[in-house]
Amino acid sequence: MPDKRAEATAFWISAPGAGRLQDELLRPRGSDEVLVRTLRSAVSKGTELLVFGNRVPRDQYQLMACPHMGGTFPFPVKYGYCNVGIVEEGPAALGGRRVFSLFPHQTRFVLPAHDALPVPDEVPTERAVMAASMETAVNATWDSRIAVGDRVAVIGLGVIGGLVAYLARAVPGTTVTAYDINPDRRALADQLGVAFVPAPTTTVPAPYDVVFHTSASADGLQTALAVSGVETRIIELSWYGDRAIPLGLGGFFHSRRLQLISSQVGRIPAAQRSRWTHRRRLELALSLLRDPLLDCFLSAESAFSQLPQTMEQLARQPGGTLCHSIVY
Repeated sequence: MPDKRAEATAFWISAPGAGRLQDELLRPRGSDEVLVRTLRSAVSKGTELLVFGNRVPRDQYQLMACPHMGGTFPFPVKYGYCNVGIVEEGPAALGGRRVFSLFPHQTRFVLPAHDALPVPDEVPTERAVMAASMETAVNATWDSRIAVGDRVAVIGLGVIGGLVAYLARAVPGTTVTAYDINPDRRALADQLGVAFVPAPTTTVPAPYDVVFHTSASADGLQTALAVSGVETRIIELSWYGDRAIPLGLGGFFHSRRLQLISSQVGRIPAAQRSRWTHRRRLELALSLLRDPLLDCFLSAESAFSQLPQTMEQLARQPGGTLCHSIVY
């Protein structure tokens, strides 16, 4: 008779645009591992929805596998990396504690204790699910080498863009302007204390020193080029999967000596790499979530039992919400 404590239910992507909930029997827990019961997870509306829609190129299968993914690309695959749970069994230092891990959507699971990061007491569970997004934003600000007094633009004010704007405005002397085609994002910009411009646009009062692009659209990236000043660093955070993106590199691209730089959270920038580990960076991200202001990103939630339908809805209308969390 199997131990009932070892039963779990997980969300699996089973076909392009379709998923299912599947019962699983967990493997026995090792002495250096933890058994976690999930409290909340969150849906990444960038990478995760591309996986859901079978938009991962074959040559990127290995690189795009998340740490605790189940199955293989393209299907069936268990994918996700925004999980907050409570440790039911494990080393005494973690027993009964809330932890964040890069684990997919699943009711209970076993993983190495080192991969379960304690959530600070001041960070509520619903906000802690944004740790992976905050980690991405931290990495992008490192890539940008933003400096005191810089004029900063953020193209695309979703969760990632908003968190980048939040970090950028904290640098002394900076001015931050957010661009988005959704006029409802003005309210978010006001809450974050940054200026707002309804995109698209090709003119600005003064060119920017640093531009972050997070809209995952060709028009957004073209806007990023248009608003850049001489030798501006343009940090590209969007991942397009198998889509080819047209980009006009005529006009001012060469005369302004623009720098287009990719930012991907899987690699720590060279300037930090000798001192920072992935774990230390994620611990920093969790600590930055202490600010109650960041609750402005918590715009929607749904039950785990409805996750297949929720994913289908988000795939049809990805721009309607900011952080969409799953309640267990």
